[in-house]
Amino acid sequence: MIGSLLVANRGEIAVRIMRTCARLGIRTIAVYSDADRDARHVAVADEAIRIGPAPARESYLRADAIMEAAARSRAEAIHPGYGFLSEKPDLPRLCVEAGRVFVGPSAECIAAMGPKIGSKLIAARAGVASVPGYLGDDQSFGRLSEEAQRVGFPLMIKASAGGGGKGMRRVFEASELGPALDLARREAEAAFGDPALLIEKLVLRPRHLEVQIAGDKHGNVVHLFERDCSVQRNNQKVLEEAPAPNLDAEVRAKLHERAVALARAINYDNLGTVEFILEEGGDDPWFLEMNTRLQVEHPVTEAITGFDLVEWQIRIASGERLPASQEQIRESGHAIEARITSERADQNFRPDAGRIVGYQEPAAIRIDSGVAAGSDVTLFYDSLLAKAIAAGKTREIARSKLVAGLREFAIFGPATTIPFLVDALDHPIFASGRATTSFIDDAFPAGWTPARPYARLARAAAALLALAEPLADERMPSAWTRLSGFRVLGPAGGVAEARLVTTEGSETARITVQAQSGGSRCVIDAQGEMGIDLRIDGQRIEIESEGRIVNGTFERSVGRVRLALDGEVYQIGVELEAAVVAGAKTGGAGSGAVLAPMPGVVAEVKVAVGDAVEAGQVVVVLESMKLFTSLSAQIAGAATDVACKPGETVPAGKRLVLIEPRTSP
Repeated sequence: MIGSLLVANRGEIAVRIMRTCARLGIRTIAVYSDADRDARHVAVADEAIRIGPAPARESYLRADAIMEAAARSRAEAIHPGYGFLSEKPDLPRLCVEAGRVFVGPSAECIAAMGPKIGSKLIAARAGVASVPGYLGDDQSFGRLSEEAQRVGFPLMIKASAGGGGKGMRRVFEASELGPALDLARREAEAAFGDPALLIEKLVLRPRHLEVQIAGDKHGNVVHLFERDCSVQRNNQKVLEEAPAPNLDAEVRAKLHERAVALARAINYDNLGTVEFILEEGGDDPWFLEMNTRLQVEHPVTEAITGFDLVEWQIRIASGERLPASQEQIRESGHAIEARITSERADQNFRPDAGRIVGYQEPAAIRIDSGVAAGSDVTLFYDSLLAKAIAAGKTREIARSKLVAGLREFAIFGPATTIPFLVDALDHPIFASGRATTSFIDDAFPAGWTPARPYARLARAAAALLALAEPLADERMPSAWTRLSGFRVLGPAGGVAEARLVTTEGSETARITVQAQSGGSRCVIDAQGEMGIDLRIDGQRIEIESEGRIVNGTFERSVGRVRLALDGEVYQIGVELEAAVVAGAKTGGAGSGAVLAPMPGVVAEVKVAVGDAVEAGQVVVVLESMKLFTSLSAQIAGAATDVACKPGETVPAGKRLVLIEPRTSP
């Protein structure tokens, strides 16, 4: 077996591969771009080599940089992971030339199955039927239009060299065909350097099924059963499971037989996946494409078979025979995987970015992750952060375990899809095993929106956490320490009452916190009063209010509190508006705090500490989206704090100036 392995990838798959290498005693080498200098996969590896700037085309997509890194580190083998160079024949060819082992199929297999048109022609020769359509060489507009009429509407246009949803267009009637062909061709040329298109019948409500296959260099080929990957957004998978639910034995047999036949037809010699679509209610799966690499969803197959598929890849690439024969491969139980991405599911899965400031994994399920607290999530790469995998004797046990695990998974920083995944897994369509690729539209016809059942409770808890003294567990070990009080904010002692402004997104709320006898707290907001108490243990928090206890995770920093409660993350900005100190006098009818009403840039500060201020006087000018807003004092008095300066970017709700009211003589 090989002794050292360079992983030509990043994120969770790089960490996943290194975990198997550590178990097998294989030295690992990571590669990283400038954006990934402090990434988790770099820390996990035995050695790491810089390969270029942040953009993937200047680093992870450069086969020459990968080969140079392998030479510098004396790596015996290279594993491409998935994405980037994993389905291009360039890297395995360079490995052959350099005498290094490529942990994947041969360049010939990758080249054969890469173009969609070519792979479907190979499948046809192997007796594996594809979706009815046109795969011809004549790419003229006239011929494509004729074939479209023959196939019939609705239909799908696809880039032959495509993937990830690029170069794909759905066409429902003839009038849409011309523009769709033009856009798909231009997108295919830009993304893949190949404008060739194919036309397929559009199967409106299919199931997306795939078969895990493995072949070795001795002519052996096996399957490791099938997966269902029907739940997708933007033509990319979201939930995957094995085995496929509610599938007739006859259909399963066809899937396995056809996948193995195709692999044999090209002398396939590592792990790969043959993908099919099955029309809703149908019994004849059609070949879609072959992925000549390890799949993102491989853990569900590992869970039901008990095999480590990365170990299989390494052993096969080392020249060994398959670790098991077809008769020795058995399936047991059920497994479901959820892909956790840094996206706003409530905004059509818009990518999000930023630093992960808090991170806590659930203990009861498998997590494959490429991030940790302190990781920077950038827009340079794929949005996948981690995968959560749950297994059980039955599908319902696996589903319930996954939901429970996701509810405990806390990631603070960029938005993640965890709340959406919980709702998707709980939806009756998925729970009953009836999901098709139309699942998201069927389950959330108006678009998914977060339920946010604890929004008010989270605001109240955030206010208390922002006002609290350093927590006892930050000073000394102590389990379940009660939140002890407020910071000392004035010369008379502890705060008896505090008025705060909380912001979350575009929502602003004013909250008053009052200290009660016996150490309890009362929170007053626009909806009324509530008694509340907090207990903490490390990052864990227990919130008790009105006879109800909610458990979760929290993280706090100056001016911001983040809470994860039942799968939802609440990221709340908190600014002190005013504090009434025990024994102190108060005065003035308005607020002495001048707050930023929206995010913006401070254009001008018109007062300094000690200046006398009149009610209505402009003290700060804020610029936001090319508009200037003058912020005025509500009361007369003296400026005692100026917490901003020209050019500074400030969030909504930040206190910019504090004015001490004039007192009567």
